[in-house]
Amino acid sequence: MAEEETSGVAGWITDVIDSVGEVGVGLLIALENVFPPLPSELILPFAGFAAERGDLNIVLAWVAATIGALVGALVLYGIGAVVGYDRLHDLAGKRWFVLLGQRDLERGSSLFDRYEAPLILGGRCVPLVRSVVSIPAGIARMPLARFCLYTTIGAGLWNALFIYLGSVVGDNYERVESYVKPFSYAVLLLLVAGAAYLVVRTVRRKRFSAAG
Repeated sequence: MAEEETSGVAGWITDVIDSVGEVGVGLLIALENVFPPLPSELILPFAGFAAERGDLNIVLAWVAATIGALVGALVLYGIGAVVGYDRLHDLAGKRWFVLLGQRDLERGSSLFDRYEAPLILGGRCVPLVRSVVSIPAGIARMPLARFCLYTTIGAGLWNALFIYLGSVVGDNYERVESYVKPFSYAVLLLLVAGAAYLVVRTVRRKRFSAAG
């Protein structure tokens, strides 16, 4: 499809979409939700470019991408549901479990209950977060119909925007990813910093409790 040969992840993405068309777009987006390093910011613009070239149907590509996003989100929702709040709460009380404490989990659960709609809708439009946010939804046993609705709306808007951008920029579709990548790195840095802060604070609390 593209004028020049591509390699690496970009080459693999183009090969998959070249081979199975709109279905490939959906499969790649489903994988991207479970494995965030696979960039939707490259998959979707290429789908838009391919549609502009006449190799894909742009509406079907969007539908496939949105279904793929929902499938990937449901996988992570299922993981969260299997773990469950009660089991995670028990784990958070163990001295060796340093990711978060029981109070952190209780506060996070309360926050999610209050803002589940904006968290799911907005999270679908933030790189990396769109994968992570499905797990607490499963842990909280958010009603599945509501989770699917919010996920479909958020993913549909995100997919439409990036497929459209790909159709506009044409064979320069890789530029879209280059513009989003710094933001993705910033989000990753914030997530890592937040996780490190939780670990350090939890360790200190549990040591203090044990000493007391």
